[in-house]
Amino acid sequence: MNCAGECLALEASQVGDDGDLPVSLRVTGPLLFYPASGCNPTRRRRAWGGLAGGATLVALWLLWQLESAPGGAPAPQPMVTILIWHWPFTDRPPELPHDTCTHYGMASCLLSANRSLLASADAVVFHHRELQTLRSRLPLKQRPHGQPWVWASMESPSNTRGLHHFRGIFNWVLSYRRDSDIFVPYGRLEPYSGPTPPLPAKSKMAAWVVSNFQERQQRAKLYRQLAPHLRVDVFGRASGRPLCANCLLPTVAQYRFYLSFENSQHRDYITEKFWRNALAAGAVPVVLGPPRATYEAFVPPDAFVHVDDFSSARELAVFLVSMNESRYQRFFAWRDRLRVRLLGDWRERFCTICAHYPYLPRSQVYEDLESWFQA
Repeated sequence: MNCAGECLALEASQVGDDGDLPVSLRVTGPLLFYPASGCNPTRRRRAWGGLAGGATLVALWLLWQLESAPGGAPAPQPMVTILIWHWPFTDRPPELPHDTCTHYGMASCLLSANRSLLASADAVVFHHRELQTLRSRLPLKQRPHGQPWVWASMESPSNTRGLHHFRGIFNWVLSYRRDSDIFVPYGRLEPYSGPTPPLPAKSKMAAWVVSNFQERQQRAKLYRQLAPHLRVDVFGRASGRPLCANCLLPTVAQYRFYLSFENSQHRDYITEKFWRNALAAGAVPVVLGPPRATYEAFVPPDAFVHVDDFSSARELAVFLVSMNESRYQRFFAWRDRLRVRLLGDWRERFCTICAHYPYLPRSQVYEDLESWFQA
């Protein structure tokens, strides 16, 4: 008995950009099922071999589609262990359960303050304040070969000493500087689609909370120049009117303006004095810090008043006092679509290392950390 027709011919070709199966596997002849007898056994074996090969290609294609699809299950990421050598500003670190970083959107990331993990940690973080005050020392002799060490600080260069001791030691930097390896600002504005929060009622002009008042600081000099022309209520330890942690925001919320004066003026140094004390409280920040362009990299240009825009403290005071309600309300236009996110939790800051970890240069070393930070 003759076997009419053609055998199934399958050929694999390059998968198209859209991932369609007809591009991956083309049927070049009609499929003919051979009867159980009367056919050429060799041709029968070839036909079924072709079918088996085609089935294999189809299975591989389906597997590729599953893995490459947006909803496909991603491959599990290896756990990254970050050792915090000394927790910032305290000898008692917080509880660090295994799922700490998942609360900040970072899986496969383990934070620990257990120094016995030094030999196995993927990276070790050293907070500068404890190194500067000698409450903590670097374990240089126990350092595993090739282990990345992270220098962490949220202070300005004016309040940072002793960096010359750390030449050629650290691989990565965690700080508020935008050019840091791990950039962690004090806050940011995030998209917000809910109802616009009501603006607190305003009954007073300007407030300032300051704990460390030194006449040599630029902020102290500016305040002295501003005070004769503008009513400023001063709070904090320096004025003998300290505010409890839960009292600061509701107190500042009564004021139209808040003096967000940084204790020193340095590149990208914008602290909680801007994000929390002013924006989160619902007051317009009057800022003394880096140039206006730096602030505009974080917030809309009409969300704050910059002291550099005025030729004198008196001119600034007149601008603030004479502002009508319509102009004042424009400073809060961003609240219709954005909200303040404060980033003051050290756990979240340290978990951020894991997000950057796969992309950080392993061979990098800061040979002169002091020059970099003082720049």
